[in-house]
Formats: sequence, structure tokens, C-alpha cells
Amino acid sequence: MSRTRTRPFTRPVLITSLVLVVLAAALTDLLGGDATGVGFLAGYAVAWGLFAVAVLVLRRVPARAVAPLVLAGAVAVAVTGLVAPPRTSTDSYRYAWDGRVQAAGISPYDHAPADPALAGLRDRWLFPDRAGCARGHDLSRLADGRCARINRPAVHTIYPPVAEGWFLLVHAVSPSGVRHKALQAGGAVLSLAVTGLLLLVFRRRGDPRRAAWWAWCPTVPVEGVNNAHVDVLAVLFSVAALVVVARRRAAGGVLLGLAIAAKLLPVLLVPGALSGVRRPRTALAVLGPAVLTVAAVYLPYVLLSRGSVLGYLGGYAEEEGYDDAGAGGRYALLRLVLPDAWALPATLLGLAAVSVLVVVRGDPERPWRGALVTTGTAFLLLTPGYSWYALLLVALVALDGRWEWFGVALAGAVAYLTVPVAGADVVTASYGAAAVLLCAGAWTRRRPGPRGACSGAPSARAEANSP
Repeated sequence: MSRTRTRPFTRPVLITSLVLVVLAAALTDLLGGDATGVGFLAGYAVAWGLFAVAVLVLRRVPARAVAPLVLAGAVAVAVTGLVAPPRTSTDSYRYAWDGRVQAAGISPYDHAPADPALAGLRDRWLFPDRAGCARGHDLSRLADGRCARINRPAVHTIYPPVAEGWFLLVHAVSPSGVRHKALQAGGAVLSLAVTGLLLLVFRRRGDPRRAAWWAWCPTVPVEGVNNAHVDVLAVLFSVAALVVVARRRAAGGVLLGLAIAAKLLPVLLVPGALSGVRRPRTALAVLGPAVLTVAAVYLPYVLLSRGSVLGYLGGYAEEEGYDDAGAGGRYALLRLVLPDAWALPATLLGLAAVSVLVVVRGDPERPWRGALVTTGTAFLLLTPGYSWYALLLVALVALDGRWEWFGVALAGAVAYLTVPVAGADVVTASYGAAAVLLCAGAWTRRRPGPRGACSGAPSARAEANSP
């Protein structure tokens, strides 16, 4: 091959590889450092900037080099999440505890971690001794004067059965003493599985470069690997469900049920999965298997448990202010124009309207398009304050290609990291900026028909080159 033919091929590959190396170095420094709050957010913003550059330069990479480069970058980015213990969340400690409890033959829904009945399962990692309690930080205090790494140790678990099965599996296959590394490694495997699935989808239709929108996104190593959030498991099932449901509705319904039973949040995908459905029988072909799957995976825990398998779900909703808009930063955008008491009814009405439009006008060949609209709209109406919820949104953005929804994903991270310092007003500002970006992106896209993001409904006519 001549030198003139080699240069156009190697130069974009080398430039993209260099940007990925810098991105991996930035993430390693961020996760391996000691920055918190606003300082951590600053490093996170730098990583997002490098991610944007990497995605842009990938556009010049020749087609035959895209998949290997996306996979290599996915591995490099995911590995950065393994460099330190969980940095911004303690949820994975509850996962580890739930896995240990199940391995002992006990339902995770029957006892809170602080329950003395489970004292025999405690170790010094999750339940430090008094000296460890004095030295540690981000520890929860117990009634007996000791402490735990687990947050909310006095309440029962909130996680649904597929998630609990994952916790048990990770516990069962992990060597003793690996501590947080087991769940982080599991998160890395799941995140790479999502990347592989996206590449398979884009190999048949669409642009494989968009797999990098998930694979290289900083949210994945931070929330999916380092913090080991079980949302990545739900994302894997969700992507599989939306890809399959257009051709095999029953199989798509089963996968959707597994996604919902892993995190509950994927229930927002239901209207998307029903995009363009006109007949009740067709809708039932999806909803029936989904409901039966959720019931089937809950049944063993119902039989094993003495109490409710819903755990702390109701208490969590109350704690987060979803039942009382005036209690926190929820419904922040709606509360700019509506009384607090109207926020919840307005949210329910808005979600119902968007869901109906997605089902009626959505593209049955691209169910992820409607799923992105309903999920993103729910985020804008509810304004959640947790950054890991965005993992599902990031995957949907990768599937559909509407980059402007990334702003909503970032808004949750801004809110989560800065509210303790700046107060609840930052929730309004971050989601407001995301809404502006969303409408600007929809306007510049200039698609025929309603511009989905601002109108709340996806276009029934899809672009020919879109997956």
C-alpha cells in the first residue's frame, strides 16, 4: 500500500486513539483522586469535553476501523472505573450485603442491615469496628454505637428481584476478600456487553460510530463501573428489549420485564415498545410477557420472604420528595410556573400525553425513539437528583442519535454533586439549561413534522440513514 493511501487511514485512527488515551488518563486521575462535590464535577466536565472530542474525531475514521476502535476505547474507559473504591455513591455496599444475605438462605427483604438478627453475617469491611468508625467517612451510624458503609442501614432493601439475583451471582462467583472489586468488575463486564450489543445492532443498520456514545461516555465508568450501579444490568436488558420487540414481540416483552425487574425505571420504555401499535392484541403480545416475567421473577422472593418484597420503595419516594413537591428539588421546572400542589398531577398528565403520542405516532421500526422521548420527558418533569439514572438515557441516545438529550443526562450529575453546596436551585438551573439545549438541538435538526423534543412526540417518519 502506498504512503498516500496509508496516511488518510492511519491519521484519523491515531488522532482518535490519542484523544481516548487522554480521556482514560483524565478519568483515572478523577476517580483515583480525592476531589469531591464541585471539584469532582469540574473533572467530570473535562472528561465529558474529551468524550465529545473523541466522538467528533471518530467521524473521520474509516468504516473498517470503527468497531475495533470503539471496542478498544470501551475497554480503556471501563477499566478506569476499577482504579479506586466507589467515589460518589455507597449503593454498591448494599448490593454486596444483599448478595451475602441471600447466600445465607435469607430473603434480603426481611431484614434491614442494622437488624441484630443478621449480626453473624457482618464483617469489618461493611461494618467497621469502633476504631474504623472513628477513622472513616461516609459511614452510617447504628443504634449500638457502631457504623456501616451501607447507606440507610435501618431500612429494608429497595432493589427488585433481577437486581437481587445479580447481587447473589456476583457474590457466588467472587473470591473471598475482593470487596468492592467484584461488583465493579461485574459493572465493567455489563457495560462492555452493552457496547457489544450496540455494535451488533449498528452492524445491521445505522452508524456503528454511535456505539461510542455509550462506550466512551464518562457516565459509564463513573456510575456503571466505579460506583457499580445495577442500572447497567437494566440498560442491557432494555437495549435488548427495544431491539428485539419490533420483530419478536413476545421475546421483547420478556426482556422488557427483566429490565423492569432489575431497576423499575425501564417501565418508562413501555410506550416506546408499543410505538405504532394499533391493535389491542398486538399490545398484549408485548405487555403480557412483560407482566408475566415480572411476576415470575418476584414469585420466589414472595415465597421466601415473610414481609413485603417492595422494601423501602414507598419510603424512598417520600424521602426524595416525589409525593410532596415542596420538600426538595423534584419537579423543579414545573414549579417555576405551577403551584407546588399541582406539580405531581401535571407530571402524570404530561407523561400520559407524551406516552399516548408515542404509541399513536411512534415508529414501530424504531421503538427506541419513542422510548427516548418518554424517558427524557420524565427526567425533565421529575428532575431527579441522582446521576446514575442517566445510564439508561445515555444508551437510548446512542440508539437514536439525538445528541441533545445528553444535556438531560448531565443535569442529573450537576444536581447530585452540587446540591449539598449550592442548594436546590442548582437543580432548576441544570435541568433548565438541559431543556434549552434540547430545544436548540431539535430546532437545528430541522426534521419534517413535529420536532420531537420540544413537542414531546417523535416524528412518525424516520430518516433513512437512522438506526
